[in-house]
Amino acid sequence: MSTEPDLTDLSEAVRARGGELRAGGTDTTARQRSGVSPGPFTDLSRVGGADGAGGLRGTTALRGGGLRIGALTTLAALAGDPTIREGWPGLAASAAAAATPQIRAAGTLGGNLLQRNRCCYYRNPHVACFQKGAAGCPAREGDHHFGVVSGDGLCVAPHPSTLAMALLAHDAQAEVHGESPRAVADLYGDGRGLHHTDHLLPPHRVLTAVRLPAPVPGERAAYHRATSRAHAEWPLVEATARLAFDGATVTHAAVAAGGVARVPLRLPEVEAALLGREATPETLAAAAATVLDRCRPLPQTGYKATLFRDTVLEVLERAATPTPTPGRSGAGPGDAR
Repeated sequence: MSTEPDLTDLSEAVRARGGELRAGGTDTTARQRSGVSPGPFTDLSRVGGADGAGGLRGTTALRGGGLRIGALTTLAALAGDPTIREGWPGLAASAAAAATPQIRAAGTLGGNLLQRNRCCYYRNPHVACFQKGAAGCPAREGDHHFGVVSGDGLCVAPHPSTLAMALLAHDAQAEVHGESPRAVADLYGDGRGLHHTDHLLPPHRVLTAVRLPAPVPGERAAYHRATSRAHAEWPLVEATARLAFDGATVTHAAVAAGGVARVPLRLPEVEAALLGREATPETLAAAAATVLDRCRPLPQTGYKATLFRDTVLEVLERAATPTPTPGRSGAGPGDAR
């Protein structure tokens, strides 16, 4: 007979065990090795890990065509799930592009949403910074080449979660044990707060799942990340776009970006520039260019403004291009760009 606590007692069990929460351990292990997070840790894989409805792993169909995904579902499972690939392709593509195959096999949905930033100052145990409770941000006056290009928060480290950005574009909700579902964006705030973390989930509160609404009929989606090397690299800028059409006219648009601000960003200005218009090259370019208005580059991040615009344009162009049907007009699986 299992001695593990039932899922209904999850928050109480976590509080009793104490320590920082750990899911797949890909981020907590790295921070533990560097000395930034010495532990102890509460291993969530041993707490209330039931599969199926109400559990922490796997998917469950929801009424109305939505989908519930347990927080301990791995990135590899997200990327390979036929249901997600068919109904929520932007999320599947984002999960498939993250990190390396080894990390995707261990890293979880919840861990990706609640991981800590990659700033070298934060990751150095001998350096004090705002993220560790100090008053200032050494990156602001030091090396911030990979820093934010949008926003005016005290910390200049971009939010690291690819899946958070993709879930914003999918209007997803987060389930926190013992609370009503909330928008995924509510886990992060507006990026201007004084909190010393990369998310707003209180200690010992447990993210159990995310809920996806039903897909938009006929939607097309695309994901792209701009990196400094081809493989195993954190994105400088990344974006996801979901578009639906009536003929050539855009009837639905959802666009989000990551790597540019303290929080993952939904881009309503891009969406507004697309809705009701034909997806011509000129329309797509003008829509992508609207992100420049929110850019406030630091001395070393001016390059990101152009990269931000171009990455958004890339996903808009991909999402606006119908997927070739194998066997028609000579198109086939080998014709991908």
